[in-house]
Amino acid sequence: MATIDRRQFIQTTSKAGLGSALLMHAPFLSSFSKNEMVNIALIGLGGRSHGIAQAVALCDHIQATHICDVDEKQTAKFIANTKASFSKAPIVEKDFRKLLENPDIDAIAITTPEHWHAPMAIMAMQAGKHVYVEKPCSHNLHENEMLVEAQRKYDKVCQMGNQQRSSVTSNKAIKEIRNGKIGDVYFGKAWYANTRGPIGRGKQIPVPKTLDWDLWQGPAPRENYRDNVHPYNWHWFKNWGTGEIHNNGTHEIDICRWALNVQMPNRVVSTGGRLHYKNDDWEFYDTQIASYEFDDGKTIIWEGKSCNGEKPYNRGRGAIVYGTKGTILLDRSGYVLMDLDGNKLESHSESNPGTSASTKDLTGFDGLTVRHMQNFVNAIREGEKLKAPINDASISTHLCHLGNIAQELEVSLKVDPATGKILDNKMAMSKWGRSYEKGWEVTI
Repeated sequence: MATIDRRQFIQTTSKAGLGSALLMHAPFLSSFSKNEMVNIALIGLGGRSHGIAQAVALCDHIQATHICDVDEKQTAKFIANTKASFSKAPIVEKDFRKLLENPDIDAIAITTPEHWHAPMAIMAMQAGKHVYVEKPCSHNLHENEMLVEAQRKYDKVCQMGNQQRSSVTSNKAIKEIRNGKIGDVYFGKAWYANTRGPIGRGKQIPVPKTLDWDLWQGPAPRENYRDNVHPYNWHWFKNWGTGEIHNNGTHEIDICRWALNVQMPNRVVSTGGRLHYKNDDWEFYDTQIASYEFDDGKTIIWEGKSCNGEKPYNRGRGAIVYGTKGTILLDRSGYVLMDLDGNKLESHSESNPGTSASTKDLTGFDGLTVRHMQNFVNAIREGEKLKAPINDASISTHLCHLGNIAQELEVSLKVDPATGKILDNKMAMSKWGRSYEKGWEVTI
């Protein structure tokens, strides 16, 4: 039975008339033998992919067999910088669709520009692949819905890259909060600060010979190539990116939501804009304060400062959770417990989040990525509970989308907490989805 695919088992038992009750209680059935490896393809070979490659190399029962990017220059840089992570040279592809057709590939890791995240993840699950998708999991709210629906329909493991969910100390802090260590929690603040420079006014130039610009754009409506978009600044353009609140805020907003034990909000407001630099092509916000109100008055605030690196609590990023008996400050390095006056009572550091496969003392984000990836592998092979399953992780992405819509329209959004839908605002709901390039429409 251990070698029978779970989907085959469900189909067989359904045909035999055993009923849904039996299926609900059926044990997890792995299609992998004890020592068999999960073969994963890494798609999108920019900076984040380097950490994913290292994590795969340090995890048990997984190997990166294929890599993929539409830019030959990015591919060459990746290969040069990650040689130590591969015992055998991976097979290189430019078109990810060839990977989805390959029966030897069990899973994919998506570290592409954000407009590709949900479409690629959906296509992969339709092709029978498990998916590790970096945050944010979608470019818009409709894609969020479709991605969750696709995971349910195709029954594949889908983990979002909210790596702090795999932190030992963050899990300990959340347990302490649940046990009433700081009383009733009611307010969380998430922040990120950086000193990003301006991106200038882009000039239309010929597409580099190393880049397949058409495939890079994929599902996005077509634009001419210009010199300030690729390989990083797409983050700040609405056609491809989702701004700083998604690029970094997704992480800490997720931690606050986890700590306050909340799902969808009732109301969302946001203020800010492109304030630090004003004469360039950056379309999102370098300064943003987004506020989310939930049932029972619980509140989360996101403070994003892309161009002013002043660090609250001497941390460039983090989350702080307030309760009736105390406060907990969390980041990727650990957490601090304080009393109501802000006096430190306890401090816990993330010393070695590694896995049984890791002999290195990896701390910080690299270590969390290893642990998060191992959880993904264990879920595929052993049915281990995911730390950031897409049905839950997508809610944090949902909040970020609402923050951007509230900011763009400069309105207070009323939200149905049962569905996450925006109420009484047709203009805001018109932002729910996007238009796609003909032939690239996303379907389930």
